[in-house]
Amino acid sequence: MPWGVGLAAPRSCVADLSRNRSLALGWCAGPEEPPHALYGGDVVAFPLPAAGGTMAALGSDSWWKKTLYLTGGALLAAAAYSLAALYVWRAPELRLAPRRPPPASSLRPARLLRELLRAPGTAAMAGFVLLYKLGEQGAGSVFPLFLLERGFTARQLGFWNSAVAAGFSVAGSLLGGELVAARRPPLSLLKTFLLLRFCSLSLQTLLVFAYRGGVFAYRAAAVLSDCAQHLFAGTVTTLTFSAMMRCTQGADASIQATHYSFLATLEVLGKLAFSTVAGGVVEQLGFPGGFCCFLALCLLALLYAAKAFPAGS
Repeated sequence: MPWGVGLAAPRSCVADLSRNRSLALGWCAGPEEPPHALYGGDVVAFPLPAAGGTMAALGSDSWWKKTLYLTGGALLAAAAYSLAALYVWRAPELRLAPRRPPPASSLRPARLLRELLRAPGTAAMAGFVLLYKLGEQGAGSVFPLFLLERGFTARQLGFWNSAVAAGFSVAGSLLGGELVAARRPPLSLLKTFLLLRFCSLSLQTLLVFAYRGGVFAYRAAAVLSDCAQHLFAGTVTTLTFSAMMRCTQGADASIQATHYSFLATLEVLGKLAFSTVAGGVVEQLGFPGGFCCFLALCLLALLYAAKAFPAGS
């Protein structure tokens, strides 16, 4: 739920600081309140009425009904995860024979890092997983804000971006899994879908430059471009994790679990690090300039993959 920030005065008055750059009175108990009423006030937060995202997508029901729906969905998800955990715990196929603990000398961080990087292809894969999500995450986190400023309602965004586009992301992940299951080399597929993702983001960037609010064709193109980005993002992510597992198989058997965790940690780090500054990039460069930056990062990931993973690797 979005929250506003204000300055509460002793005489039941709040100055809304989150929407106004100047210190103008937001809510007051009386029709007029002297400026000195703000002296000695406290900083407070209050919920904004026009909440977006999932709450907006649930319609006009009261907030407690929406909370009940979300709580029920969370409980169902928790039950599904619990059943999966019980199955994994009880499945005889997944029970491992006990192993002797490794010697203490093998647990030294410096030595362990050298062992991890000694595995074939680890350095190239580590650099790729740090790079490949930067532009995609930046565009994915900012594009809904762009649409919100261009006339989309919070309820429409909650439906198209949170439900429909997320379904395309799942479909992309399933597509990537099917391609890998068909014995197709993941690195070759990865470069192909990185190119498709770059082309899709190029069209989305052109749409940001040319967008005209209120025109149905532009609104439809925005939804389609968002769905395409989620589709290719899901496929690229699945292929990347498959390539990470292939790389881990080349490491020594005693450190394979640590090797995969190392790559997965770098993947999350690269994915989340840029998301924290994507808003600042758009604030400084505007939406067109920001999307040009995101497009350049996607191109960088594509060129890196072409250089680091030659044909036949």
